[in-house]
Formats: sequence, structure tokens, C-alpha cells
Amino acid sequence: MTGTVLWEPPANVRDTTRIGAYLRWLERERGLSFADYPALWEWSVTDLSGFWQSIWDYFEVISHTPATAVLAEASMPGATWFPGATLNYAEHVLRMPGLGDDDPVVLAYSQSRGKIELTARQLRDQVRSVRAGLKARGVGKGDRVAAYAPNIPETYVLMLAATSLGAIFSSCAPEFGTRSVVDRWSQIEPKVLVAVDGYRYGDKPISRTAEVQQITEAIPSIEHVVTIGYLDPSAGDWQSLAGDDPMAFEAVPFDHPLYVLYSSGTTGLPKPIVHGHGGILIEHLKILALHHDLGPADRFFWFTTTGWMMWNFLVSAPMVGASIVLFDGNPGYPDMSALWDLIDEAGITYFGTSAPFLMACRKAGLEPRKPGLKAIGSTGAPLPAEGFDWVYQAVGRQLQLQSLSGGTDVCTGFVGASPLHPVTEGVIACRCLGARVEAYDPAGKPVVDELGELVITAPMPSMPVGFWNDPEGKRYQEAYFDVFPGVWRHGDWITIGSDGTCVITGRSDATLNRGGVRLGTAEFYSVVESLPEIVDSVVVHLEQDDNPNGELLLFVVLTEGLELDDSLIKKIRGELRSALSPRHIPDEIHQVRAVPRTLSAKKLEVPVKRILTGTPVESAAAKGALVNPESLVAFEKLARERSAVAE
Repeated sequence: MTGTVLWEPPANVRDTTRIGAYLRWLERERGLSFADYPALWEWSVTDLSGFWQSIWDYFEVISHTPATAVLAEASMPGATWFPGATLNYAEHVLRMPGLGDDDPVVLAYSQSRGKIELTARQLRDQVRSVRAGLKARGVGKGDRVAAYAPNIPETYVLMLAATSLGAIFSSCAPEFGTRSVVDRWSQIEPKVLVAVDGYRYGDKPISRTAEVQQITEAIPSIEHVVTIGYLDPSAGDWQSLAGDDPMAFEAVPFDHPLYVLYSSGTTGLPKPIVHGHGGILIEHLKILALHHDLGPADRFFWFTTTGWMMWNFLVSAPMVGASIVLFDGNPGYPDMSALWDLIDEAGITYFGTSAPFLMACRKAGLEPRKPGLKAIGSTGAPLPAEGFDWVYQAVGRQLQLQSLSGGTDVCTGFVGASPLHPVTEGVIACRCLGARVEAYDPAGKPVVDELGELVITAPMPSMPVGFWNDPEGKRYQEAYFDVFPGVWRHGDWITIGSDGTCVITGRSDATLNRGGVRLGTAEFYSVVESLPEIVDSVVVHLEQDDNPNGELLLFVVLTEGLELDDSLIKKIRGELRSALSPRHIPDEIHQVRAVPRTLSAKKLEVPVKRILTGTPVESAAAKGALVNPESLVAFEKLARERSAVAE
């Protein structure tokens, strides 16, 4: 795809990067030589056994018993990876290759308390101690341990301690409401709950003691509750988890459950997605080292809560030798510079965030200038071309901007970037190694340089081992394989260029389709939100039996003090006409106070559409999974008004 090239890899990229070292290893150890990334990618998705065995060997995976094969069964669903192998995810994280005992590996910053720094030795010792405390409470292989806690060292230590025992971890960020937490954990029935008493968001203290009480009462499986005194240091009994057994790692099968992540749960019960020890281990070794180029010289940061899979992604980084930087609080407090200032304070080399955050910084006119930054990662939503431009104008020309997309379902990115790729304005650089991503037309045929459904046509090790309490695999089958049998359908629109670059244009279930012209919502937002008057927006298309074009409704959040008037409506329509097409001029434009978003900042186009077509709010969206549930009221009110007019 054509576009302005904003950054080029240096001439010596193969000599200075981890993917370069891997390519030399492949040549030396396997007799395989690849002229460029497309050739490497093609091999990685056609010789699945050869590629994933190379990852296993190159990163020296510790296996307590050997595998009898790499991929015993290649069908989807049901692929069987590394049968016979036993290993433990936590053992690999705590190996921390390239880091000495006294090197800092966790640097934690918070608006609730002072900075905490853990060395490699301290992290191992804390995990050993908490592991003993869990074991003393009867926690063992297969038991569930739940954390209602933020992105702080205790949550990380708990996860590693639980998984070292073969127990299964699950976390919810403390901003989740009681109903959302109970909807998730009543499905998996945890034995132990570790929870904070509260937290600060900016300068606002928020107690969580009532919620913890309600959660405990609603989930009878909980036998032990341990409180972290996070808001009030004198309130907790976290230290009661301390024990003094020697460190050990339960050797579990490759697909033994590691943790349970959840779909956003905006409608119905959230899907409890079970990830396995081995799949997450080798996928994260691959992507963190070869794609993100992380190693012992790096401090890796991603702005995330414990309710988003990017937390699970972030905290794997010590397995490739990188230190991690944790942050808990309001990213806009005291102003939008807070996280950029953290780069200098914590020595961050790789700064991960979301596309909406980068666009908000651009809108605010920030120019943070970070000459020491190696890379910026962007995910959570498509990053428009203006976002790319802003990074290179305002942050630095020396860094690589890596736009990536994947999901909770695979706990990784399947399209992204690598150090070998240039950065081209507005596009994702490549399909990731081992991820056979294709674009399908409605007939299930692959297309190039055309918009299609994002599908994965060969198994990946980090695909879920299943959904919890889904013994026949029915929910799992329906979630990904119902549309194209044997092929994973992800639910996004993607255009894959003949050069391997990718553009994702929004959810396929939120598509705008007027008179046969199909457009992803991301392109729409790129136009609308470039206007200085507009802070945020959401667009939905309502199908109508008597109108082939349907009805297109746009909702806008305006800059403080502005009201939607005829001149602004005319301006918005004019921009959309010239940038997209006359068919994409909204039938109606409404001003709202806020766009409903999940706790991981995704816009809720589909629930808004459901509300506007008569679905009750409580059925259309799980309010506890929203950062701003009150935002739904405006759409409910409009639905009532439209219904009254129609009658």
C-alpha cells in the first residue's frame, strides 16, 4: 500500500536486533536462509512445526518431559501442540535472561503510593514467599486464584506464585463494578480472592471495601480473602500470605490452563477464555523478542489495567530479559503529560499505549519530545495517519512506531511490526511470524488489496485451549469457527496489501454499508475527529426493510462550551462528503456528553446500535464493563423518542 514512509530501519539492522540474531541462528543451526521478512513469514506459516520448534530451541524452553511432536493435530479448533511436554510459564518469566540478581526488573509507579522497585532477586523471593502462602491455604494444581487489584507488584507476584503451583489466575481491575466481577468469576469459582481496599484515580480516593464484601458474598467458592492495604496501608493483610518454602515449579502439560481472560462482556456473560502455559510462553517469547526487539537493555511499559490482556502481555517481558514499568492511576492527571514524563523518570525504552491516547495527545497539542525512546507501541483501535504523523513530529524521528492488532482471544498481536520494517503512515507493517492472517471475501476466498474479513487459516499456539465450562467446545466453536468452518474469523475488517502491509478498518459487526458501499468505522472517525470542535464520536448504521441505504446516525462529543448547531452540522457533512463519499453523510447528527467505552477504551458501536433498535439497556450492554455506564442514558432516551415518533 502506498503512503509516506516516516522511518526506515538502519542499514545494520540485522546486526543489532534480536530478529537479526535469530536469522543468523536459523542459517547456522537449521541451514535456512531468508532474503527478507516476507520469505521468513511465508516459511513460518507453512512449516508450522519447523518454525515453532525453532522458537522452542532458540529461546531454550525448559521442558521437564520432552514433546513427542510439535503439532500432532493441525485442525481448527482442536490443534494439539507439543504433546507430552511439561513446563511452567512462571519458571521462564523468573529466569530473566541477561539480568543479574541486583538488576531492577519491576519499576512500579502509582497515584496511590510511592514508587516501588524490585530487583530480580527480590521478585523471585516474593514469588517464592507468596507461593508458600497460597500452598498453605490449600491452593494447588487447577485451583483458581483471583485478583481484584490494579497494575501493581502484588498482582504480578500473585500471578507468578499461583501459576508456579499450576493454579489458574484471573484478574479484574478494581474499577470493575461488582456485577461485572461476579459475572466473570462465578463462572470459574475461585478458591482465593486477593483484593485491594481501594485506590486513587488522580487525586480522588475510591474505596472498594463494599464491592469486595459483595463479591465475596456472591461467590460461595471463595474460601480465603486477602486484602492489600493500597488506599490505607494499615488496612491489609497481604503479609499474611508470606511463607518460607523453597521455590519450585509444577511441571504441567503444554495446554494446562495458565489464566482466564474475558471478552469485554459488553453484552451477555463475558466469554471466559482459557489460555495455556505453553502457548502463551512461546508466543510471547517470539513477539516480545523478535517483533518488539526487547532484551536486557530495555525497560518496557504499556499503559494498561489488569482487566485488559495487554497487562498479561506486558508482564511476560522479563522472560526475554526486559524490565517492566507498571503504572496505576489516571493517565491524564495532573495533565496529559503524565505518562510522557514517566519515560524520563523510569528510563522507559519502549512506550506502549492505545491509539485513542495518542490521538488525545495530538488533539491537546502536546509535543513531548523523547529522543531516548526506541519504540512506541499502539493498539486498542486503528491508529489513523494523523496519529503516525503526530508521533514523528512531536515525539521523535529516531523511534519506530509499531501499530499492532490482535486480541484477548490470542493474548498477542497477529499483525504488527518488526525492526526489519519501515514505518509507513497509517498502515500496520506486517503479519506476525507464525500467524497466517488473510482477508476473506464473503464467499470465503482470500483477497489482496481488497477489504475482507480478518481470518486466521492456520493454528497458532496461543489460541485458547478452550472456554471455561464449555466441555463440548460449543461456545468456542460458535465464537470463531461458525462462519468459515475450520478457519478462525476474528470479527475485524482488514485490507492486506500485496506488499504485506495491513490496514484494519473496524469491527465487521459494526460495518457501515450504504447502498453496497462498505466502510469500516475507523475511517469515519478519522475524518470526524480531525475536526477541532469534536472530542469524540460514535457512528452506527441501522438497517431498514423499506430503505436499502438504511439510516446512518452520528453522535459527537464537542469541545467544552460548544453546542451542535446548523453550521457545525454542515461542516461535518461536508468533510465526510469530500473525504469518504456522499453516501456516508449521516442522516442525523446528535450531540452527546460521552461515547460509551469499555474499560479498555473500545467504543461500543454494537450495543449503541442495539439500544437504538429497541433492546433494553441492561440486555444491550453490561454496565459494569463500561468506563462510563451513564453514557448509555442518552441513547436510551433517543430510542424512546424515535419509537414514539414512529408510532
